[in-house]
Amino acid sequence: GRAGHDTVRAFAQDAAELLAARHPDRLTTAVRKGRRGDRLFLDSGRNAYAQTAVAPWSLRSRPGAPVAAPLTWEQLDDPELDARTFSLRDPDGVQAQAASRPWARPPRPRGIAAAARRLEKLRRSG
Repeated sequence: GRAGHDTVRAFAQDAAELLAARHPDRLTTAVRKGRRGDRLFLDSGRNAYAQTAVAPWSLRSRPGAPVAAPLTWEQLDDPELDARTFSLRDPDGVQAQAASRPWARPPRPRGIAAAARRLEKLRRSG
Protein backbone atom coordinates (compact mmCIF):
# COMPACT_ATOMS: atom_id res chain seq x y z
CA GLY A 1 0.00 0.00 0.00
CA ARG A 2 2.87 2.44 0.45
CA ALA A 3 4.96 1.69 -2.63
CA GLY A 4 4.25 3.85 -5.64
CA HIS A 5 2.88 2.59 -8.92
CA ASP A 6 6.23 2.76 -10.73
CA THR A 7 8.00 0.83 -7.94
CA VAL A 8 5.42 -1.96 -7.95
CA ARG A 9 5.41 -2.16 -11.74
CA ALA A 10 9.22 -2.39 -11.90
CA PHE A 11 9.21 -5.09 -9.21
CA ALA A 12 6.60 -7.15 -11.08
CA GLN A 13 8.56 -6.85 -14.33
CA ASP A 14 11.87 -7.77 -12.67
CA ALA A 15 10.29 -10.78 -10.93
CA ALA A 16 8.68 -12.00 -14.17
CA GLU A 17 11.94 -11.63 -16.11
CA LEU A 18 13.93 -13.50 -13.46
CA LEU A 19 11.41 -16.35 -13.33
CA ALA A 20 11.31 -16.63 -17.13
CA ALA A 21 15.12 -16.61 -17.32
CA ARG A 22 15.39 -19.38 -14.73
CA HIS A 23 12.62 -21.51 -16.26
CA PRO A 24 12.67 -20.73 -20.01
CA ASP A 25 11.07 -24.06 -20.90
CA ARG A 26 7.99 -23.32 -18.77
CA LEU A 27 7.68 -19.52 -18.44
CA THR A 28 7.89 -16.52 -20.76
CA THR A 29 7.41 -12.77 -20.82
CA ALA A 30 6.84 -12.77 -24.61
CA VAL A 31 3.78 -10.64 -25.30
CA ARG A 32 3.04 -12.12 -28.73
CA LYS A 33 1.20 -15.43 -28.51
CA GLY A 34 3.18 -16.85 -31.43
CA ARG A 35 6.41 -16.52 -29.45
CA ARG A 36 5.12 -18.18 -26.28
CA GLY A 37 4.69 -21.76 -27.44
CA ASP A 38 3.33 -23.89 -24.60
CA ARG A 39 4.91 -21.69 -21.93
CA LEU A 40 2.99 -19.78 -19.28
CA PHE A 41 2.90 -16.04 -19.99
CA LEU A 42 3.96 -13.91 -17.02
CA ASP A 43 1.99 -10.75 -17.73
CA SER A 44 3.60 -7.99 -15.70
CA GLY A 45 2.01 -5.50 -18.11
CA ARG A 46 -1.27 -5.69 -16.17
CA ASN A 47 0.50 -3.49 -13.60
CA ALA A 48 0.31 -0.51 -15.96
CA TYR A 49 -2.07 2.41 -15.77
CA ALA A 50 -5.55 1.80 -17.25
CA GLN A 51 -4.98 -1.92 -17.86
CA THR A 52 -7.89 -4.28 -17.57
CA ALA A 53 -8.32 -7.69 -16.02
CA VAL A 54 -11.05 -10.30 -16.06
CA ALA A 55 -13.20 -10.29 -12.94
CA PRO A 56 -13.74 -13.60 -11.11
CA TRP A 57 -16.78 -15.58 -12.24
CA SER A 58 -17.00 -13.65 -15.51
CA LEU A 59 -17.95 -15.38 -18.73
CA ARG A 60 -15.17 -15.24 -21.30
CA SER A 61 -15.91 -14.39 -24.90
CA ARG A 62 -14.64 -17.73 -26.17
CA PRO A 63 -16.19 -20.87 -27.64
CA GLY A 64 -17.94 -22.87 -24.93
CA ALA A 65 -18.35 -19.80 -22.68
CA PRO A 66 -15.57 -20.55 -20.19
CA VAL A 67 -15.88 -18.95 -16.77
CA ALA A 68 -12.97 -17.09 -15.14
CA ALA A 69 -12.94 -19.05 -11.89
CA PRO A 70 -10.52 -18.40 -9.03
CA LEU A 71 -8.44 -21.42 -8.06
CA THR A 72 -7.08 -22.86 -4.85
CA TRP A 73 -3.31 -23.26 -4.50
CA GLU A 74 -3.74 -27.04 -4.66
CA GLN A 75 -5.53 -26.81 -8.00
CA LEU A 76 -2.52 -25.13 -9.61
CA ASP A 77 -0.73 -28.49 -9.58
CA ASP A 78 -3.57 -30.25 -11.47
CA PRO A 79 -2.31 -31.07 -15.01
CA GLU A 80 -5.91 -31.58 -16.19
CA LEU A 81 -6.90 -28.02 -15.32
CA ASP A 82 -6.90 -25.43 -18.11
CA ALA A 83 -8.62 -22.16 -19.03
CA ARG A 84 -11.70 -24.03 -20.25
CA THR A 85 -12.22 -26.25 -17.19
CA PHE A 86 -15.10 -24.18 -15.85
CA SER A 87 -17.77 -23.15 -18.35
CA LEU A 88 -21.49 -22.73 -18.89
CA ARG A 89 -21.45 -26.22 -20.34
CA ASP A 90 -20.93 -27.44 -16.77
CA PRO A 91 -22.87 -25.13 -14.44
CA ASP A 92 -22.66 -27.73 -11.64
CA GLY A 93 -18.85 -27.64 -11.91
CA VAL A 94 -18.83 -23.84 -11.72
CA GLN A 95 -21.14 -23.94 -8.73
CA ALA A 96 -18.97 -26.57 -7.02
CA GLN A 97 -15.86 -24.44 -7.61
CA ALA A 98 -17.60 -21.42 -6.10
CA ALA A 99 -18.76 -23.51 -3.13
CA SER A 100 -15.15 -24.63 -2.51
CA ARG A 101 -14.45 -21.00 -1.57
CA PRO A 102 -11.07 -20.69 -3.29
CA TRP A 103 -10.60 -17.19 -1.88
CA ALA A 104 -11.82 -17.94 1.62
CA ARG A 105 -8.42 -17.01 3.05
CA PRO A 106 -6.87 -14.41 0.76
CA PRO A 107 -3.23 -13.57 1.41
CA ARG A 108 -2.80 -10.58 3.64
CA PRO A 109 -1.35 -7.47 1.98
CA ARG A 110 2.35 -6.94 2.49
CA GLY A 111 4.85 -4.26 1.71
CA ILE A 112 7.20 -4.63 -1.23
CA ALA A 113 10.52 -3.83 0.51
CA ALA A 114 11.32 -7.33 1.81
CA ALA A 115 10.29 -8.96 -1.46
CA ALA A 116 12.44 -6.51 -3.43
CA ARG A 117 15.47 -7.36 -1.27
CA ARG A 118 14.91 -11.09 -1.83
CA LEU A 119 14.48 -10.57 -5.56
CA GLU A 120 17.75 -8.62 -5.73
CA LYS A 121 19.56 -11.47 -3.90
CA LEU A 122 18.13 -13.96 -6.38
CA ARG A 123 19.21 -11.82 -9.32
CA ARG A 124 22.77 -11.60 -7.99
CA SER A 125 22.99 -15.33 -7.26
CA GLY A 126 22.44 -16.29 -10.68
